[in-house]
Amino acid sequence: MSSINKPDMPSSKPPVLDDNLVRLHAGQYHDPFEYLGIHQNTHEQTLIRLMLPAAEQVEISNLGSMKRVSGTDYFVYVLNNTETVAPHFTYRWLEKGRDVWHQSISPYTFSPQIAEYDIQLFSAGNHHHAYRFLGAHLKNIEGVNGCLFSLWAPNVQRISVIGDFNGWDGRHHPMRSLGSSGVWELFIPDLQADEQYKFEILSEDGSLLVKTDPYAQAMALRPDTTSRIVPDKNYEWQDKSWIEQRRTFDWQHQAISIYELHIGSWKRNNREHGFLNWRNIAEEMIPYIHELGYTHIELLPIAEHPLDQSWGYQVTGFFAPTARFGNPDDFRYFIDQCHQHNIGVFLDWVPAHFPKDAFALARFNGGTLYEHADPRRGEHQDWGTLIFDYGRNEVRNFLITNAVYWIEEFHIDGLRVDAVASMLYLDYSREAGEWVPNAYGGRENLEAIDFLRKMNATVHTLHSGVLTMAEESTAWPMVSRPLELGGLGFSMKWNMGWMNDNLSYIENDPIYRQYHHDKLTFSQMYSYSENFVLPLSHDEVVHEKQSLLNKMPGDLFQKFANLRLFYAWHYAHPGKKLLFMGGEIAQWLEWNDNEQLDWTLLNEENHQGIKHLITDLNALYRNESAMHHWDFSQKGFEWIDCHDSSQSVLSLIRKSSKPEESIICVMNFTPVVRNNYRIGVPSADSYQEILNTDSQYYAGSNCGNAGEIIVDKVPWGEFEQSLQLSLPPLAGLFLKGFTHD
Repeated sequence: MSSINKPDMPSSKPPVLDDNLVRLHAGQYHDPFEYLGIHQNTHEQTLIRLMLPAAEQVEISNLGSMKRVSGTDYFVYVLNNTETVAPHFTYRWLEKGRDVWHQSISPYTFSPQIAEYDIQLFSAGNHHHAYRFLGAHLKNIEGVNGCLFSLWAPNVQRISVIGDFNGWDGRHHPMRSLGSSGVWELFIPDLQADEQYKFEILSEDGSLLVKTDPYAQAMALRPDTTSRIVPDKNYEWQDKSWIEQRRTFDWQHQAISIYELHIGSWKRNNREHGFLNWRNIAEEMIPYIHELGYTHIELLPIAEHPLDQSWGYQVTGFFAPTARFGNPDDFRYFIDQCHQHNIGVFLDWVPAHFPKDAFALARFNGGTLYEHADPRRGEHQDWGTLIFDYGRNEVRNFLITNAVYWIEEFHIDGLRVDAVASMLYLDYSREAGEWVPNAYGGRENLEAIDFLRKMNATVHTLHSGVLTMAEESTAWPMVSRPLELGGLGFSMKWNMGWMNDNLSYIENDPIYRQYHHDKLTFSQMYSYSENFVLPLSHDEVVHEKQSLLNKMPGDLFQKFANLRLFYAWHYAHPGKKLLFMGGEIAQWLEWNDNEQLDWTLLNEENHQGIKHLITDLNALYRNESAMHHWDFSQKGFEWIDCHDSSQSVLSLIRKSSKPEESIICVMNFTPVVRNNYRIGVPSADSYQEILNTDSQYYAGSNCGNAGEIIVDKVPWGEFEQSLQLSLPPLAGLFLKGFTHD
């Protein structure tokens, strides 16, 4: 109903409240702008109307006192013929029960601020930058400073912004509905950065909900769940050269070795909540990562989450870096420093599910909104979480703009997408009768597939050089193949098969390994079907799976020797590398997210030896092109002998585009020294042992092939020449050939 046409009375009589004004006063009306602010009545009088539940008395600047409508919190001022009012007038009000005056500018004098084309793109699921207008954003509108709030929540009666600034009372700041789009907005003058807020939603069925902002870019430290207004973005990035070179990064042919991190338990302090700030972390971590020689770090999810024990995988603030480690600019500083020191940053990203916490996305408008309505498609029974409705445009847009947000606002270099298998299959972890086939009767989640393809297309189109990696544990084809070839469009895929087979192998007592030799060699049957990352991740060192060191059989020496050998095999095998923190110092205990790594272990020679080995393996991997150039191609790999199961020895060649740069890798998976062990080799005059995991430097027994190893003109296997080697026990060798003029 338009206020211009309603029968308001002249100034000599109080205005009559119609039914809609009664509903507005009760906090049940969807369009406060129809009544509040500046309006004209049928008598061509200008009326100023305010709804102020906490006010005892109200005055309009330069005009005078407003009249309260008896029995309500509705105040009216009728201008006479000589009075004028500013378009965005100022008023002051006396707080009930306190001798305190407040000054404000009415939010209800501003026109709609969100452009129609933004609404249309968002509703179609095609707005890559929806985070720039949804949520809370400090703005200056027509000379007035304040915060513009906007929210998508269709099929509700009313939404209000609540916070300390209005006593958390939803009657103060009801929002404007932007029609059938389901988007609501309100500009509130005078609000500043760090103000806390939430949204109060009156659902279609009359339930009153209080929700955090799905697009909030900052949140309070748990257990507080309030959203926070972020300051204007004025962080001055210093990583321009990194971003420039990233655009042309030839990642398929470059070394990528990743140190996976749970920031909350890498190092801790003695403060009340135990966490370091991102700036402190940068000071301590960057020199350490440089020393180890990793090219990238990968952060377990750092979006806001209420439960520490979820490790960040149950996200409630998808756009908010967790407050545990500081504010968003602290996180920007951390990434900026990494880039300035030539360290890339990947982020673990969780679009597969979200928790049921009542303050967050679950049943956001009182019904199913972000989650799929059918519980057979909308709920993970195993995890106690909800599944996004990937077929809904606005939900798909929420996730895609979130991916873009982390890349653009924080300069993230890549996203590791969690639990992709759970997204691809409708029957994932479900028994017969617990899932619904797709339109064609299959088990594939067509909407999720479309979402993943669109997400990858968006990221790679907008930001060349940014990588996406799928944690996908099944044989789904072409995960890391281009969209135009029918793939999902990921850059890389985690090789869970390699991880499971090889860990299973190395855990065997060496005497039995000869019977499981195929676990080492089987991966060559599929290694080049995808662009693989070889993960030794956090999932392998928790839940009573034991640490990597404790998985190893044998006595103390053999445990460390086996681990050194396993790491050598990790680097010898084609594929990019990933190791979870603590593996580089050979933790005895499983990872505990409540405690920092056991750094005291570095006082012991064996643990120092593991750290030295990881450092040298990373250097070998980076500096020798044969170790990384053809990580995704059969061109970069050749078996010398993969059949010596009786002695549990493997020998192979890693190749680059130049034959003379090839590296010979030999792995002895038994505790037996094998003297005079002959292998065929490509043409060269001699070979040099460039890394030996049994070196005393790594706390080994120092058995090996010191100095130059002369090639014998003795044919062996498919080669016309060969080498005779001493194979150290439970050790890996890396050899490089030289030709003498």
